[in-house]
Amino acid sequence: MSYTPRLKQDYNDRIVNSLKETFSYKSVMEVPKLKKIILSRGVGAAVSDKKLIEYAVDELTAITGQKAVPTISKKDVASFKLRKGMPVGAKVTLRGERMFEFLDRLVTTALPRVRDFQGVKSTGFDGRGNYTLGVTEQIIFPEIDIDKVNRINGMDITFVTTSQTDQEAKSLLTELGIPFKKN
Repeated sequence: MSYTPRLKQDYNDRIVNSLKETFSYKSVMEVPKLKKIILSRGVGAAVSDKKLIEYAVDELTAITGQKAVPTISKKDVASFKLRKGMPVGAKVTLRGERMFEFLDRLVTTALPRVRDFQGVKSTGFDGRGNYTLGVTEQIIFPEIDIDKVNRINGMDITFVTTSQTDQEAKSLLTELGIPFKKN
């Protein structure tokens, strides 16, 4: 017997039919899906302290349960004392079951821990059905031990969907449980 994440089961059982009725798709294959979730984090101070990249990679690995990789700069920027090929951040791409597990933890435990949380802004769509959410503190995730944090940093969480429009993507993400602000 194989394990299926709760949100994936909910997507297959309820959300597909709901979106099919809402947007009157002819086929189940037209219904938008969540392809991947990308967590990325820039570490600007890593130019002077190389250990900060290791901390960022370790924290993203702890949050997602999947090994994060350092990102490197693509060009020289003299004003930032940055050389091509230097590590400047960390990222991790989640797909499949890990993606649904992370989304479930984000919606049920992490986002409610944000101070004065009213919902996430609905202005993060890119026009092609992808949504980016900025998180200001990594300590909202229960996997992070606040005593071991040397510096409070934020991160970007990007949701990549197969939908063609932002309206379809917003409906999909709302059905998956992301709490958008009411305008």
